[in-house]
Amino acid sequence: MRIDVVTLFPEIAIAPLSDSIIQRARDAGIVEIHAHQLRDWSTDKHRRVDDSLCGGGQGMLLQPGPLFAAVESLRRPDSRVILMTPQGKPFKQSVARDLTDSPHLIILCGHYEGVDHRVVEQLVEGHHAAPSVAALGHGVGEHAAAQPGGAHPEPQH
Repeated sequence: MRIDVVTLFPEIAIAPLSDSIIQRARDAGIVEIHAHQLRDWSTDKHRRVDDSLCGGGQGMLLQPGPLFAAVESLRRPDSRVILMTPQGKPFKQSVARDLTDSPHLIILCGHYEGVDHRVVEQLVEGHHAAPSVAALGHGVGEHAAAQPGGAHPEPQH
């Protein structure tokens, strides 16, 4: 399995994935994880990826252009794309199990007040929030998503 994490903070996102069980899986060739700087897909001379909220208000959104360009660059025919933001549905164990069957996973890390809604509507198949850590941003939620057992526990019936 290959996991590509697209974030504003690749060093922070990859650090916890370079230790423990995940590192052993990487060493054994079971999983390959790469963190990418979203700004690399910006066309702005200042490498900006943020924009004001539509209709005004406080806060910023991630622009759709760099996110679409990143996915277009990384996507393969077997890719699945998910977005991690605090506004997403809880990342449950059933979602984690479903994603383990994917040969290639692209995880987009939301930031600021979120992302332009066109990303949610047109680009991703899942919009999730990792338990307790999604509000921290910077790829920490993606660490939880990539870790075995990192999802919200499913109720036992």
